[in-house]
Amino acid sequence: MVKRRVVEGSAERERLAELAGAASAEAALATPLAPEPSGAPTDLTAAAFFDVDNTMMMGASIFHFARGLAARKYFKNSDLMGFAWQQIKFRVGGREDPQSVKASREQALSFVAGRSVAELVSLGEEIYDELMADKIWTGTQALAQMHLDAGQRVWLVTATPVELAQIIARRLGLTGALGTVSENENGIYTGKLVGDLLHGRAKAHAVRALAAKEGLDLRRCTAYSDSVNDVPMLSVVGTAVAVNPDSGLRETARKRGWEIRDFRTGRKAAKIGVPSVLGAGAVAGAIAAGMAYRRRV
Repeated sequence: MVKRRVVEGSAERERLAELAGAASAEAALATPLAPEPSGAPTDLTAAAFFDVDNTMMMGASIFHFARGLAARKYFKNSDLMGFAWQQIKFRVGGREDPQSVKASREQALSFVAGRSVAELVSLGEEIYDELMADKIWTGTQALAQMHLDAGQRVWLVTATPVELAQIIARRLGLTGALGTVSENENGIYTGKLVGDLLHGRAKAHAVRALAAKEGLDLRRCTAYSDSVNDVPMLSVVGTAVAVNPDSGLRETARKRGWEIRDFRTGRKAAKIGVPSVLGAGAVAGAIAAGMAYRRRV
């Protein structure tokens, strides 16, 4: 009976991951960000996919976003740092259990429920300029530009809300972004996700779905990430590159013969500290803590 429940739970998680991937691909293509150079790209069947947190950007994009919200009195800095410490223990301890992910999802949704998409986008634009623009890894940006110069499309793939991911992609001159999709009705968030967070296997589903819609040959595509959690995404393309890899991904990359690029220095790695260990779950408590604070006052 226990084994049956485990199998059923695994099947349900896979179903939600597949739904999240499909929704992300649909949202990405519904919002084209960068004009194609001289009409169509010169290479129609190849593309590059970049993770965001600690791959394209120093630290976690959602953590920077939460910092911006704290500065705007959406919640207290103490709430933010308290959450950050919990995330450090969570990530360093390696205990990414289903209950923790579920709690992260529910906390995140408590923030967006009842808010407008326009509000989130407006805040994201401001906070990108204030806290994210100078966090881009120039080495990774150069890799993205290399693909663009070759006439290939370049997409971000991240657990960050798709609206924030699209802002980052647009500011970097990339093709677009695959991100977590929250349900909305008439421009107001309902408090439900379409599927699940775009994390782990969901990213692989998103890349496959986008490739099918765009006519891409995944064997000719390249993916970049820093996290062992993204091995499913890295495994669906012909070329995988580990960028600023964590220990798990570094080991996997060495075993599989994947290229490793590390743009960090000891000083930079120490400097980004807390944000660098925040992953998909960061869309959770930091922002949700702000809602709890606002309700208290």
